[in-house]
Amino acid sequence: MSYHGVICGVVEERFTYKLPVAKGCPYNKCAFCDFYKHMTYREIPLEDIEAELARVSNAGGKPERIMLGDGNPLWLPFDRLKKIIEMIEHYLPSCTALCSDASVLAIESKTDEELAWLAQHGYRMAYVGIESGLDDVLEFMDKDHLNDQAREQIARLHKAGIDFGAHIITGAAGNGRGIENARATAALINELRPVHICDFSLYVASVTELGLKEEDGEFVRASMLENMREMREFVSLLDEDLDLFFEGYFSAFLRKPEGKGVGPGSKVIVNAAGEFVRKSLLLKGDLRTERENILAGLDGYIKSTEEFESGLEPATEQGVA
Repeated sequence: MSYHGVICGVVEERFTYKLPVAKGCPYNKCAFCDFYKHMTYREIPLEDIEAELARVSNAGGKPERIMLGDGNPLWLPFDRLKKIIEMIEHYLPSCTALCSDASVLAIESKTDEELAWLAQHGYRMAYVGIESGLDDVLEFMDKDHLNDQAREQIARLHKAGIDFGAHIITGAAGNGRGIENARATAALINELRPVHICDFSLYVASVTELGLKEEDGEFVRASMLENMREMREFVSLLDEDLDLFFEGYFSAFLRKPEGKGVGPGSKVIVNAAGEFVRKSLLLKGDLRTERENILAGLDGYIKSTEEFESGLEPATEQGVA
């Protein structure tokens, strides 16, 4: 298949076979998202999808799990989605589980009977952009739902026998509201009972509506230190009996190991003395067994970033040999 889209995956799906069924996002209005701003949404022709499935089958491929892409495959009309799944069953009978990203409105667009059919035919997981437990934040970010809608639609997913993973955004409420956002989002997640959480620290891209709002002074982003404190508060408040996999993405300042650099020509953020390096990080694990390790990891990164911010010379961008 000739394909130039973007399938937003998560760590748990990194080895899952990705099958594009549409290109781009049918909503594409979230103020923070730059994933699909350069694309016009379109459905991939059924004959192209069938050709791709036949190619994989003829090559001896036997994937047990398939992730549909791009941004919101559950938005497809049910009859079209049904045809795609029936083609998967025909060409790749080895597949016993399907998953995809989904929006609250996409779930709402399906009847209970349609959701039940999807579950019966292997649709196991919807990754849903919950983002925040604060409705005013969702409105500011131009999300397609408020949290009462999320509660209602996730309940319908569960009734049909479909699990869901929650995408949330640390820092979504902006500077000074991190703990408030953490507490509201944790309370919502404890209600919704996902089996997976993907927690991204907010990145503000200049090409997004949020980037324009920041430029106009309507939004002030939280510092990386506030984001880490928010993530820690969020994780600490999740119910201990939640059976889920957590992955959290954030940045922190770390002490550069003595005598070591980060590679010739690398561009990283360091303090003037070259003692600290800003690094993008991931903490992940089964929350039932790794909660304390995740919290301890965050504590360590918070401490090193506090050390960086406690009077050292301002950060500059430079190469580190």
